[in-house]
Amino acid sequence: MVDIGSKSVSRRIAIAESRVKLTEKLIKLFEGKDISTKKGPVFTTAIIAGVMGAKRTHELIPMCHPIALENCSITINLNDSSSANKTLKSL
Repeated sequence: MVDIGSKSVSRRIAIAESRVKLTEKLIKLFEGKDISTKKGPVFTTAIIAGVMGAKRTHELIPMCHPIALENCSITINLNDSSSANKTLKSL
């Protein structure tokens, strides 16, 4: 390990993006705020997974030090066939 005790505090920002193509059958299950399936709400599950991933990045990426998070924002947009962009959730 490297001693980072004398390193000054700095502001860091990370942005990640993912695009998932949904089938028409799945898009038809969209009910205004989420898509419900037999296994539960799809977008709510994705938001929880995103926050957990951000909090545990140091466990998932080799040689990454744990850094305290001040904010974590997850936004899900659904682009329907008419190309209208709808923001579903933001934390």
